[in-house]
Amino acid sequence: MLMKCIFYSAEDSHIIDENPAKKLSAKGGVPQKGKEALSDEQVELLLDAVKDLPPYVFVMLGLYAGLRREEILALKWDCVHLDVEAPYLSVRRAWHTEHNRPVILTELKTKAARRDVPLPKCLVECLKEAKEKSTSEYVVANSEGEPLSYTQFKRVWQYIVTRSTKERTYVRYVNGEKIKHTVSPVLGEVAPHNGKVTYSMDFQVTPHQLRHTYITNLIYAQVDPKTVQYLAGHENSKITMDIYAKVKYNKPIELAAVVTGAFGQ
Repeated sequence: MLMKCIFYSAEDSHIIDENPAKKLSAKGGVPQKGKEALSDEQVELLLDAVKDLPPYVFVMLGLYAGLRREEILALKWDCVHLDVEAPYLSVRRAWHTEHNRPVILTELKTKAARRDVPLPKCLVECLKEAKEKSTSEYVVANSEGEPLSYTQFKRVWQYIVTRSTKERTYVRYVNGEKIKHTVSPVLGEVAPHNGKVTYSMDFQVTPHQLRHTYITNLIYAQVDPKTVQYLAGHENSKITMDIYAKVKYNKPIELAAVVTGAFGQ
């Protein structure tokens, strides 16, 4: 229980995003929902929704380089190599916050997190355009060129949330009285109080889901597990293999012939 309290404290201080022990109790754990990768159609809708908006570069780095949130928010241009024969970026720093203030670490969580990730053409073009406009040493930065604080990142991610059909509740003060206002967006409609926002996504997205989509797409492209493990920065091969097995082998129709062949004799 002491360890659980420590995790709760760390979550409250924004040192970690989510308490890993919150599902635990004296009676045992609670099954967690599996992470689902975004479909190609969902990726297209997401990118269309945030094009030219603050979260666009973050989303591209998650989808096409598979970086963790803390790796994206700590990424500097000195680790992005675009003018070479095979463009790539180097993961050398990690972001976290203390009392909402960003702290950039050069010591990564594991040795495997330190890696060089090749960049596909679409991400190279995105980063070249972003670099031309950038006045910061950070790839994703605030208006002052500094790394994002916890609340600043939340505001950036809100651009995505507000364009989805997720029901949400706002609190407004009228004559000193606190009034809750619930919004139930309808797909395709324009937000009543913001003509620039269209509810174009009937699904929700998390930062980790971008990375999970990257890993899943590598597996669908027949990339071998050890290469996937390296590119994802997984210290433990079990993490990679669990994802690999779920993506690669959770297809009864395709596996039918294999099983029939094994037991047909």
